[in-house]
Amino acid sequence: MSNIDAVWALAEAKRAAFFALSDAIWDKPELSFGETEACRAHTAMLAKEGFRITEAAGGLATAVIGEAGEGGPVIAFLGEYDALAALSQAPGIAAAQPMTPGGAGHGCGHNMLGSASLLAATAVKDYLAAHNLPGRVRYYGCPAEERGSAKGFMVRAGLFADVDVAISWHPASFTGVNTPISLACIEADFHFSGRAAHAAAAPHLGRSALDAVELMNVGVNYMREHMPSSARIHYAITDAGGTAPNVVQARASVRYLVRARELDEMHALFARVKKIAEGAALMTETTQRCAVVSGTANLIGNATLERVMHEALERLGPAPFDAADRALAAEFQKTFTPEEIRAAFLRFGLRPRMDLPLCDFIYPLGGGDGSLVGSTDVGTVSWVVPTVQMRGATCAVGTPFHSWQLVAQGKTAIAHKGLEHAAKAMAATAVDLLAAPALIAQARADWQAVRAGRDFVNPIPDDVMPPA
Repeated sequence: MSNIDAVWALAEAKRAAFFALSDAIWDKPELSFGETEACRAHTAMLAKEGFRITEAAGGLATAVIGEAGEGGPVIAFLGEYDALAALSQAPGIAAAQPMTPGGAGHGCGHNMLGSASLLAATAVKDYLAAHNLPGRVRYYGCPAEERGSAKGFMVRAGLFADVDVAISWHPASFTGVNTPISLACIEADFHFSGRAAHAAAAPHLGRSALDAVELMNVGVNYMREHMPSSARIHYAITDAGGTAPNVVQARASVRYLVRARELDEMHALFARVKKIAEGAALMTETTQRCAVVSGTANLIGNATLERVMHEALERLGPAPFDAADRALAAEFQKTFTPEEIRAAFLRFGLRPRMDLPLCDFIYPLGGGDGSLVGSTDVGTVSWVVPTVQMRGATCAVGTPFHSWQLVAQGKTAIAHKGLEHAAKAMAATAVDLLAAPALIAQARADWQAVRAGRDFVNPIPDDVMPPA
């Protein structure tokens, strides 16, 4: 039996327990920084598998690290387990059917993400022990990817300082190595303070904080013409100062999310947004305060690691979906628009096949043009350690993420087969790297070459603390 076959067999031997872990996390969806039950379940699995455990890692109550092995390189597997608000949904049903109206749900598949990463770490740990090989396997249970960028706090705490390679994945419609393109982002609240007054009897005495918010929004909207086309800026008014129109609002707040293709570009764009806020305060004779909430860097690619992972995927082949899985996926596809299905292919640089319910191939290395991308706090990790990430098919082609359809598929045989497949691919990547130290050295050289001349400024400032 080859090294790869051996680690795949070890993953298969324990898959049932990790399917159950994924389902248990799905059953109790928890929002960012509140993943108490999810963290407890991952910690219990780490203990059962004999990992050395660090709880409340980096000062984050719902972060956990498990390590196994001795000496040799440190291979990190990144897991997540936070859910999204207002996406409660019954499992396996191709119709919107909330289980708890207004409740949370795993609309980005993080119940699978953490479970598969931990299964991969466990298989590699067992492989090293069985063959008496040096090397340390480390699992990072990371909270708050959706609204908190917790990996940025973990990077700031130095938790990746001795890691040689970080490996991760994300559920998707297709399977292949993730093209390392994402947007750096920073999220911040702008709080304006003015002076209350009777809006009819004494409007001249008031100084409207809500006017300041509206002027800021207008200013940022005009700025959109004069920023890179790949940048994105979003906002939401979080406090309009009350519901009485006959009162000049003495307070108002708006939350901004500023994204750009490169980290330094994002910092420069955010500085311009802050100037607009200052201008809005001047125009309204109010005061303003900016408070950064979270942020993440853009992804840095690594050609060596991406090639190793792609080769592992090619050996593994696509996930073993069967006729029943394809039939269920086809039912979900009936709830998508043709545009959603077509867009799923185009995002990965693929020719649309409108009759394909589930991915049955490995997409080419470097697939997709990166024209439509989001942000991930894995990006911050990639600035401090060579990192590789894959996408794994766990849902019907065209499934919108952050949707009830994704939640509904997260506790099905499709999800189980997809997470096992991802775990095997990540484990094989790690074993290949551990068997060839020169590959790890080359990955480090690739990373250093890409980082050369590029300063890393963590989007999360030192004085910003995660929510309790």
